[in-house]
Amino acid sequence: MEIFMEDALANARQALTNKEVPVGCVFVYQNEIIAKGANLVNDTKNATRHAELICIDQVLTYCRDKSLRFHDVFSKVSVVVTVEPCIMCAAALNELNVKEILFGCRNDRFGGQTVLNVFELIESKVRVVGGVREHEAMELLKEFYKGENPSAPVSKVRK
Repeated sequence: MEIFMEDALANARQALTNKEVPVGCVFVYQNEIIAKGANLVNDTKNATRHAELICIDQVLTYCRDKSLRFHDVFSKVSVVVTVEPCIMCAAALNELNVKEILFGCRNDRFGGQTVLNVFELIESKVRVVGGVREHEAMELLKEFYKGENPSAPVSKVRK
């Protein structure tokens, strides 16, 4: 599955170009990418438009178009994402019973394994592996946070 990390990184690079937090993701089913996404939070002004949730929507469409049961498909999906899924995305992926999650760098602020281990908390059977091309994923995040997030709220700190 590590071979698919390049596709996820390409999506993260595109997100960075679009001034989004550079998280990219692909969902792999039967050794084929059936969904790909990047964060669209700033573009849509919707805090739930994380790369993983965008991919989930694409898989649901894929299943509908091919008359497949989504439970069967998700149970065979490998999620390849550049940054550890946040608690919200980790819980969603667990609920869908994906086969495995491979991620690049840890998410020390919102991580669904690092901050609150969703998978351990609910005794999940989802296989989670981190550190896949970790350095590249972290460099994209560092590049984003060097600049200003155009959608960040105005600071209310008194001067």
